[in-house]
Amino acid sequence: MHLSLGWEHLVRRTLAFSILALLLAAAGVACLVIGKLHAGQTDHLDLLLYGGLASLAASAATSFAITLWSRANYTALLSATRGVDLTKQLAALNTTAGEFHPLAKNVDDVISSAGDSVRKASLKVKELEIQLKVADAERQHAQAILYSISDAVLVTDTFDELVMANESAAKTFSFDLEKTTRHPIDHVLKDLKVIELIRDMRQSNSKNGRRITEHTIKGESGGNRTFKVTLSSVCDQTDNPAGVVAVLHDMTREKEVAEMKNDFVSNVSHELRTPLASIKAYVEMLIDGEADDEKTTREFYDVIQGEANRLGRLIDNILNVSRIESGLVKINKQPQSLTVIIKEALEVISPQAKQKNISIIEQLTPVYYQTVADHDMLYQAMLNLLSNCVKYTPEGGTITVQTLVDESKKSVITKISDTGVGIPPKDLPFVFDKFYRVEANNRMAKGTGLGLPLVKHIIETVHHGKIFLTSEVGVGSTFGFELEMAE
Repeated sequence: MHLSLGWEHLVRRTLAFSILALLLAAAGVACLVIGKLHAGQTDHLDLLLYGGLASLAASAATSFAITLWSRANYTALLSATRGVDLTKQLAALNTTAGEFHPLAKNVDDVISSAGDSVRKASLKVKELEIQLKVADAERQHAQAILYSISDAVLVTDTFDELVMANESAAKTFSFDLEKTTRHPIDHVLKDLKVIELIRDMRQSNSKNGRRITEHTIKGESGGNRTFKVTLSSVCDQTDNPAGVVAVLHDMTREKEVAEMKNDFVSNVSHELRTPLASIKAYVEMLIDGEADDEKTTREFYDVIQGEANRLGRLIDNILNVSRIESGLVKINKQPQSLTVIIKEALEVISPQAKQKNISIIEQLTPVYYQTVADHDMLYQAMLNLLSNCVKYTPEGGTITVQTLVDESKKSVITKISDTGVGIPPKDLPFVFDKFYRVEANNRMAKGTGLGLPLVKHIIETVHHGKIFLTSEVGVGSTFGFELEMAE
């Protein structure tokens, strides 16, 4: 249907209904008046009243008819007007319905304005969709960075609710990462100190502030872990504080290393000072002429030589441990017989054992059982173990050296047992630590506290073996190690 014909048809139908309504109203009034006049029951006021009622009824009927007709044809006319300039289409009706031109123009303007608004809204929706995708990509990128950080990270909002966290934080504070987002931190964390630090930072309303503190958290296994806690404020788009970021860096190992360095320096200084003080004292006595006879002089020389040898062993042990730990030591591994190396060490240690009347029992395997090892380093480890046994075994005691072959594990096991004073249970976990001396046995023999740490490095670090120790106070100790057997 052409738009102009549709509108013309509408106008004509409307005019026809209006004329018909007027005719019906006039006829109704006329009939009523005639009836009343004929009956002689009316006056001028009644005529006006009945005429008005008839007109109102006619108008209502006309409006109802137009409404029904318009409702039936509205959909068809609306479909025909889509995408059509009403002003141009109604221009053709100026000859018959020119009075509708302003109305059509206004309707067309409203439709055009609505179309512009729809297009602008559509563009705005697309922009918002793009911004949402960008924000989502940035959020995922931030989460990827957050999860890749080894330190524990907690992010809270203005209501002290946990917004983001990483796996390290979940492990540190023992909570489920997937079930705790958007929960208050006091429901997620059990550590009251961390909760207090986060709340204080948020309540400070600091925009660019940062706080750094140390905090110790008790682990589930009972060990304490020290963290460096860095707190920073998060600001929103209006540059107002909107939350807190807490980063917890585990400093436990760093503090342990720092303490070990301090202990190392302190112990080395002490160990060096003792032999040097003895050497200095005996040299001064020799200079002052306090050694009157050859026997006394010889005793002074023996003391000086012994302290010098002790000083040399201390320095050698320190250097060897340092070289092994740093990986700078040169290793020459070849098939070696443990029996041969043990016999070489026994030849050196036997004179010291005889002085204390200590018996040495050998239970060695045949020579052809070999292991791939560095001869000099393994010899030094055996010598240190045998020397310890001689030192802490009373006179008349026994030292048993035994080697075993485990065919199923393809390994060679060496055990050195003594009938010495033994080691208290509380000291057993620390005997292989640098400079550690068993307090109960300090008076029995002098030492540097580096012999057993060096043995452990030689067996485990250099040869990838396994060292073990069993001991009972008053009964004796058994040191042993296991190495892989050569093919």
